Amino acid sequence: IGYVTQEPVLFNDTISNNISLWQHGTNKKKYKEKITKAAKMAFCEKFIRNTTNGYNTIIGDKGIKLSGGQKQRIAIARELFRDPEIMIFDEATSSLDTKSENYIHQSISKLKGSRIIIIISHRLSTIKDCDYIYVLSEGNIVEKGTFNQLYTGNSGVFRNMCESQQL
Repeated sequence: IGYVTQEPVLFNDTISNNISLWQHGTNKKKYKEKITKAAKMAFCEKFIRNTTNGYNTIIGDKGIKLSGGQKQRIAIARELFRDPEIMIFDEATSSLDTKSENYIHQSISKLKGSRIIIIISHRLSTIKDCDYIYVLSEGNIVEKGTFNQLYTGNSGVFRNMCESQQL
């Protein structure tokens, strides 16, 4: 199981080591290819190439040298490097600007069909393309269905949330 949180844990080390968590395989070429593949799937390859030392760039304590969206994409790349069957995104876009949120959406969309994805979010734009949605209130499931089913259904909790978020 891969888990991407709202505030990813990053280390004062290279981008490469933050993605791989220091897992150095015996085949260095294969290891580097696996890191690069994970970075491309997480849409962080472009900004990595634009850093001073690419994958060898030190990102600072808690990733201080990166933007919020870049931190999230590195965290996604880390989980993709591990290649889990199930990925959980827990409020992974809640504190991001629109551009960064779009990159995360692209990463998630690219994963669709290749693994089970669970998204936990208050921001409904994050879950708009999900296959199935569960709406929780006070720890209970109060509605469930696709986005369209929940939105076009009677004026329930989900519909009210959409209207308040202007979706």
